[in-house]
Amino acid sequence: MEMRVLGTTGVRVSPLCLGAMMFGSWGNPDHKDSVRIIGRALDAGINFIDTADVYSGGESEEIVGKALAGDRREHVVLATKAHGAMGDDVNERGNSRRWLVRECENSLRRLGTDYIDLYQIHRPDPSADIDETLGALTDLIRAGKILYAGSSTFPASQIVEAQWAAERRGRERFVCEQPPYSILVRGVEAEVLPACRRYGMGVIPWSPLAGGWLSGRYRKDADLPASTRAERIPQRFDMSLPGNQAKLEATEKLAQLAEEAGLSLIHLALAFVINHPAVTSAIIGPRTMDHLESQLGAADVVLTADILDKIDEIVPPGITLNPPDRGYEPPALTNPALRRR
Repeated sequence: MEMRVLGTTGVRVSPLCLGAMMFGSWGNPDHKDSVRIIGRALDAGINFIDTADVYSGGESEEIVGKALAGDRREHVVLATKAHGAMGDDVNERGNSRRWLVRECENSLRRLGTDYIDLYQIHRPDPSADIDETLGALTDLIRAGKILYAGSSTFPASQIVEAQWAAERRGRERFVCEQPPYSILVRGVEAEVLPACRRYGMGVIPWSPLAGGWLSGRYRKDADLPASTRAERIPQRFDMSLPGNQAKLEATEKLAQLAEEAGLSLIHLALAFVINHPAVTSAIIGPRTMDHLESQLGAADVVLTADILDKIDEIVPPGITLNPPDRGYEPPALTNPALRRR
């Protein structure tokens, strides 16, 4: 695979990043099989792996650690994330210095490594000042625990705020952002992707197949598949919601477009994401070896202007068909106490 530079770091990563969310109890509980899938991805040229502490309660990180044991670790750009709840204690979550310093050590132990290439803040935390978070990350970088810091699913305004805070306070800055982005979830095209380009940040989109909607399994003439993901986040799959009905309509049209172009729907969807000029590497999240094999070839697909125009007709630029797919809603909207009463 032709490597790409992650933001302005000089670090080169593959255009496909292996996401490890589905390794462990959330997806594939067979550790040996998961390790084989990781090994196949590395053999195919992927050198970038992304996981998070909350994926299967740390089990995903443990599986990745097993797969990278020995010489392989040094040849992989390894990314993980922190923010989500990892216990019942109210301080075992969030973006405070107290938690990030402690949880970084936990991730290092689970991954079986003495450093993390990219440590990302999984979601914003309104209760923690961004300088508090950047200060902790800066100290972790200076201690050699992590090499770079990034954000995930941050609104454009908070991406900019973090850049300004880093400059004013002499902190290490976020070198990349990991947003939700697919043909069905295009909201980040309006402000997030342009902001990342302005600040020289790499972009590592999650869910380029829209949580499986663009895998080819969701068709009008077929029974909708059951999945553990649908059980965890039903609002993204509940067909009583108009947004999910709109996704099904769009998916049907996109499948026909892919067939006309001589592509699989998977390759069409992944190529759409990785060919955006702001995007560095798209995160694929296979649960099985077949899933991985069906996605690997997408790195070589280039979509013509005609195909891109037809995609825009099906889902216009900047549109997210189902609002829950945005991945983050500001507390000002979700907490009634913060709204007008």
